Amino acid sequence: MAKASKYLELADRLADAIRKQYEPGDRFPTVMELAKAYGVAPNTVSRAVQVLKERGLLSGKPGGTTRVRVQPMQQVRTNTRYQIEKDMVLRPEDERRGTGVAELEHRVPVSSMYENLVDIDVVPAPADVAEVLELEPGELVLRRVNTRRHRRGAGVGRSVSYMSHDLASRNPELFDPDREPWPGGALHQLHTVGIEVERIEDWVTASMPTDAEMEEQDIPPGVPVLRIRKVSYATSGSAVELTEIPLPADRVELRYTTPMRPWS
Repeated sequence: MAKASKYLELADRLADAIRKQYEPGDRFPTVMELAKAYGVAPNTVSRAVQVLKERGLLSGKPGGTTRVRVQPMQQVRTNTRYQIEKDMVLRPEDERRGTGVAELEHRVPVSSMYENLVDIDVVPAPADVAEVLELEPGELVLRRVNTRRHRRGAGVGRSVSYMSHDLASRNPELFDPDREPWPGGALHQLHTVGIEVERIEDWVTASMPTDAEMEEQDIPPGVPVLRIRKVSYATSGSAVELTEIPLPADRVELRYTTPMRPWS
């Protein structure tokens, strides 16, 4: 069995080599190639490589190709962004196009994204979604799956939103994928069907990622996922849209600001 100090020492040497000799997305040598190059046992290499995956320097499934990890885009998510989005709803379209999630949270234009896709379909509402939106079980909803990848080889970011089909049907353009990315986002979409959003609630939980999420979003071993359920409420008090946003904890910072009323 390899001594802890030996595989950790090798991990540090490999990390230094990654920084100096490799580019993000490059194929990393196999265990046997590294064992020969560094004169150590394959088991020592395997443990060192696992350490580097946990540090977020390498990615790849056991038995598959290991690559130098394309580092994820960092995101600062604030609750003040919602008021910014609402203020933009009545602005001209050209101005709205420059104020979305990419611009507000990643500080980059959406046009710089390597991949930015929206899949739109109509499905029966999942039970938990129907409960939040106060729909009948199985009632139809408009589902939008937004997938973004900031760079070739990077993990994806994904969100899934739901809106009552009856509500969305007030504006047929909401079903048109050619309208994406929608200038002004969800708050403007709701505005086009006669809804002004009064408040937004973020319900935040955390759990470990599924195997599919780890692969698709390139999440290192041991990193949890923050799961935000964003619920938008109309001025009538009814929930009108729900968005599920999984955020791997290695690439997001949550900043919540709470205004305080004065005592007098």
